[in-house]
Amino acid sequence: MKKIMNDPSNVVSEMVAGLVSAYPTYLTQLPETTAVVRADRASMQGKVGLVSGGGSGHEPAHAGFVGDGMLSAAVCGQVFTSPTPDQIYEAIKASDTGAGVFLIIKNYSGDVMNFEMAKDMAELDDIKVSSIVVDDDIAVENSLYTQGKRGVAGTVLMHKILGAAADQGANLAEIEALAKEVMPHLKTLGVALSAATVPEVGKPGFELADDEIEYGVGIHSEPGYRREKLQPSKELVAEMLTKLDEALQFDATKKYAVLINGMGATPLMEQYIFSNDVFNWLKAKDITPVFSKVGNYMTSLEMAGISLTVLELADEKWLEYLNYQVDTIAW
Repeated sequence: MKKIMNDPSNVVSEMVAGLVSAYPTYLTQLPETTAVVRADRASMQGKVGLVSGGGSGHEPAHAGFVGDGMLSAAVCGQVFTSPTPDQIYEAIKASDTGAGVFLIIKNYSGDVMNFEMAKDMAELDDIKVSSIVVDDDIAVENSLYTQGKRGVAGTVLMHKILGAAADQGANLAEIEALAKEVMPHLKTLGVALSAATVPEVGKPGFELADDEIEYGVGIHSEPGYRREKLQPSKELVAEMLTKLDEALQFDATKKYAVLINGMGATPLMEQYIFSNDVFNWLKAKDITPVFSKVGNYMTSLEMAGISLTVLELADEKWLEYLNYQVDTIAW
């Protein structure tokens, strides 16, 4: 294992310290935690706060999306481990300016449990809190650490849409309703070429032969649904979009947003090749996405691979929210 670090047990605390040192105009670290909050908290007054987070190792998620127009705070747990309820609770308190706080939770058992505990703690302080559990991964159901489907890169589009709505003054009930409307239309599928190595473990989460890939691997190295020999990009795209088509029932009369996400060790060159094949496959179905992003948004340490998220834009307003101007480190 080769990693640029000091003590493996301190990687998260040192990462957060480096993050806020590098971007002090964006982020402030909450004392005695590894949670970060917007540095310009004064501009949040009267607006619903948005809090997300989870285990570290998925950078730039989630701290990279804290800022004007997106998240109010992000809670950084240990690598691939849910943050503790007390840290989430501190992030909720720091994000509340009187309009309540909305939690965006990826569907992993630890995250769901700890965010719900923090929500209960905050409500004892008379802070109004609502939440959505994001379960966009169509690969498998009831995987390791998960009851139901996993929450993966589609979570970033949820940040973006809800962040825009909150910034424009939507109240807590309106944001909750919006999240519930978006969730069924948001689907993701990934493929891995190699596994990630957790610093404190020191070895990859799984082994793939040099000529093997695995469809549906999770962002914590959870098993996928099939291994096979490495295929050309066009074949990967055909497999993944066929599965997404089954989930969303593509329709040329509808509008779609696409997020192509690198898993950590996939060069942008390869991501753009993959993107070209995605757009060509969709074009053959008479579909041209009205919104697209390509890059590293929800990674898995140094995993080589890629995920593909498709959002059916069932409401024209959602496209406005996706295009809404924000000021964050990573969007």
